[in-house]
Amino acid sequence: MIVCKRFNWSIFLVFVILIGVSLRTFGENIPLAQPPNEALNTDGLYFAEFYDYIYRGHFEHVEITASSQIFLMIYSKYLRTFGSTCPEQLPENKVEIMDLICVTEEVTTENGMEVSRVCVEYEAVGSGIFADPDMYQTQLKMEKEQAMNILPSTIESMTNPNAIGNSLDMVHKSKGLLSDMAVFFQLNSCASEALRRFEKNLRNYALGNAPDRLDEISKYQQMREAGGPTGPQDLTTFVDHLVADQAETWAFNKYQRGSISGLVVQGKDSQGRPTSIQANYRFSGFMGNSQGWVRVLFKNGLPDCIIFYDFPDNCKTPNSSLVSDYAGGSYSN
Repeated sequence: MIVCKRFNWSIFLVFVILIGVSLRTFGENIPLAQPPNEALNTDGLYFAEFYDYIYRGHFEHVEITASSQIFLMIYSKYLRTFGSTCPEQLPENKVEIMDLICVTEEVTTENGMEVSRVCVEYEAVGSGIFADPDMYQTQLKMEKEQAMNILPSTIESMTNPNAIGNSLDMVHKSKGLLSDMAVFFQLNSCASEALRRFEKNLRNYALGNAPDRLDEISKYQQMREAGGPTGPQDLTTFVDHLVADQAETWAFNKYQRGSISGLVVQGKDSQGRPTSIQANYRFSGFMGNSQGWVRVLFKNGLPDCIIFYDFPDNCKTPNSSLVSDYAGGSYSN
């Protein structure tokens, strides 16, 4: 039996629904930075490296592709946060960001039990948040392009043997983005030249245009080229911080901070830096206290990939600020 009924459920993007994280209203009424910064401040942010490369126009070092869901997520969340936090900086011809509201659902039942629920009619309503018209039109363009590819992308995701691990990784990146935007405009003044450059280059990257490029090399590029530190490192504490960061988006299990044990360096490069380390950690869940293992793979002496025992084929990206701290010697003994 199929029935249709009125339904008031607000959605922002299809992929946001899939990962179960709302990026639409988080981050309003954020305290602002006071004096304009000379350069974009990305210290402590999850996507710090990405923001800095975009700001400097060093697109060749950006690993997130402009056609990816995560880039659209970053772009749209930045646009909404800027609009709600810095409305006085918007042009006179600003436009309202629209939300899609599901107004009619198709509900399928079998033997009196609901088996599926699909929205069959949407309505665009104003969000109350405004944006630069050019920036917003670019977002709409990206949304349209991704909507055209949603079926093959969904099929590819569903048939990927590591689909669950990839979905959980997207949840973690979404949480990292929410945390970033909660402090982004405390670190960077709404009126700063750095923020205007970042916004211009964010749109340039989205459209495949040439960047407004700064000559000065990024500290993150310097870090990558120099590689990780040599000499003794407090790897146990570092792994504890990496796991704690990942655990912020675990659905059921709760990581027991400080529980890293049995750490083994599985390989070293020619400079004596680790190429792979593995350690045990403890967590609590449905089955009480349990133990798992985590492996960290290094590239040029820097952590590049985090692998957990329950998803051994899924490579999770380390928090770029933690990587920067490690490269800067914060964990040196």
